[in-house]
Amino acid sequence: MTVPDQTFYTLFEQYLEDYLRECPVHASQLGNHRYDDQLGTFTREGRENRTKCQRQMLKRLKEEVEWEDLSPSARIDHEILCHDFEERIWLAENIREFEEDPRSYNLYLTASVYTLLTQSSLPHEENISNAIARIRRLPEVIAEARRSLTNPPLPVLETSISQNRGVISFYQNGLYELIGNSPQLAEVKEVAEHLVSHLYDYQDFLENDVRARATDQWRLGKEKFERKLQLSLNADLTADDVLRQAETEFERVTDEMYVTARQLWAGYHEHLALPPDDLEGRHQTITRVLQAVGQEHGAPEGLLSDARSTVEKLKKFIRSKDILRLPEPDQCELTEMPEFHRGNSLAYIQPAPPLDPDNKTIYAISPPPANWSDQQVESFLQEYNRHMLQILTIHEAYPGHYVQLAYHNRETSPVRRLLLSGVFIEGWAVYTEQMMLDQGYGEGDLSLRLTQLKFYLRAVANAILDHRMHCSSLSDEEALDFLMNRSFQSEGEALLKIARSKQSTVQLSTYFVGRMALYELRRDIQREQGPDFELGRYHEAVLAHGSLPVKYLGELVRRRLEDPR
Repeated sequence: MTVPDQTFYTLFEQYLEDYLRECPVHASQLGNHRYDDQLGTFTREGRENRTKCQRQMLKRLKEEVEWEDLSPSARIDHEILCHDFEERIWLAENIREFEEDPRSYNLYLTASVYTLLTQSSLPHEENISNAIARIRRLPEVIAEARRSLTNPPLPVLETSISQNRGVISFYQNGLYELIGNSPQLAEVKEVAEHLVSHLYDYQDFLENDVRARATDQWRLGKEKFERKLQLSLNADLTADDVLRQAETEFERVTDEMYVTARQLWAGYHEHLALPPDDLEGRHQTITRVLQAVGQEHGAPEGLLSDARSTVEKLKKFIRSKDILRLPEPDQCELTEMPEFHRGNSLAYIQPAPPLDPDNKTIYAISPPPANWSDQQVESFLQEYNRHMLQILTIHEAYPGHYVQLAYHNRETSPVRRLLLSGVFIEGWAVYTEQMMLDQGYGEGDLSLRLTQLKFYLRAVANAILDHRMHCSSLSDEEALDFLMNRSFQSEGEALLKIARSKQSTVQLSTYFVGRMALYELRRDIQREQGPDFELGRYHEAVLAHGSLPVKYLGELVRRRLEDPR
């Protein structure tokens, strides 16, 4: 390692050590377990001091490190780290999440304990001891929330209220399922019951005090949206660039959906004439075929078992077609989503921590909420029918998030190992959906293809909705019409997406931006290599550099393809 590289990585290691000590909950999530019995600083003063330290470190990185003298790999790491600091500082100064988003405290109230009991490689009883130590301090977190929360947007607050009910349920029930028959069970009950009393008071505080002063001011506004998107994407794109690309792609995908639906029409509606080939008739064709496809679903209690059978089929296909080499041993565990995580999506991946990569990955699936009506449940199952469940499992697990993040955990750069690009991660997952079907998964099943196109159209629509919700005066009614009548989403799914768009600014754009970048890179490199192009080798070259910003991929992938597989 050169002297400039050594200077840079020493600075990073110094910062990282301080960060892990000051933010032990995040340290646990990263897989560093030295501080698993601590919560760290969660007060306003502590957060302000952390931002001050980040600003100082950014200054040192620019003044003490000669970027031109770094190795090519270290240059990329330096740029990634500086960008990360700039993004964190801007967010701290412009997005007051601990004052305006009660969900910010859930990292402490649930994740601080849940992570220890589900994804720590320490002995079980040691994890329980650490969990007990953290639970004892959680009333302090609630006190800080009561002190700091001001006027949150009502949509954010409503989700927070619902999720806090899940937090209460976790400490009343779910916690004991994870603890099991432990000698420390009595002590766990003591601290958990004490905490639950505080959580009930907190629930009352959210439902009454905070709700009384909640606002309808959830739009970020064009200026802040553009800057936040630019920082989040780190892809040399403006917000207007993304919107223009998404609108063009939306029309292309809709046309492809019509061509596919037209071929399926007679199979589902054999005694009915195909609707007229005009704008209204095309929409009617797609809608009615999707409705028929949606009827092909299982029971709500079978979602997990259906997903498990899909996993085995996907892994067999990936190996037989040499899509890429799957991680060995397989560390992906399917489970039911805990209640306190529900409310925004059907499924998520909780990957093995980058500093504890041999741990398991959790693929969580959310059943329909228990308080839903039969009509709501049926709508949910039609949306996540047996075709959609396959596409979702491609996206979340094989060869999507689970596989990609398992490759990521092989990354040797300490910077890239810990600083992940959401654009790359989500883009890869969306890219794999079409790629798998293009390579023959599903054996040409047009119902599966139509479902994949619908799922991809959702990613494109996400980017459009993200921009319009925060940069214009788009109403909920107009958003619902766009999602249901142009994007072919069910009412329940559309309502969830509208709620999510109000609460997770710019994240909805990452799927489309990442997929387009990866799709275009594949197209360019495949054209360059011609008959020498090997899909599995290419995919492994894409995944060989961690989860880095997509703008760095071209040069790195081409260089990797020069080496043996």
